[in-house]
Amino acid sequence: MDVTVTRSEGATVWTLADLLGRSMGMITEVEGGFVIAPAGEALEAMRLVARGPHASLDAALAEIETRTRGVCRCNF
Repeated sequence: MDVTVTRSEGATVWTLADLLGRSMGMITEVEGGFVIAPAGEALEAMRLVARGPHASLDAALAEIETRTRGVCRCNF
C-alpha cells in the first residue's frame, strides 16, 4: 500500500493518504518521538504497525513501509 505523507498544522502533524486521496491517519510529533495514528481505510492495513513513539519521522515512515509492504511518498 503506497502512502502520501503531507505536512500540516505547522511542523508537528503529517497526514497520511492513499493514492486516491483517502485518509489513512496521521503521524504526530510528541515529546519523545513520533506516533503513528492509523484511521479510516488504513485501520486493517496498518494493524501490525508499531504506533511508537519512533525516534524520527523517517523511522515512523520506515515502520509503515515495512509493515504494509508499500512506499511512503513525501509531499512537503
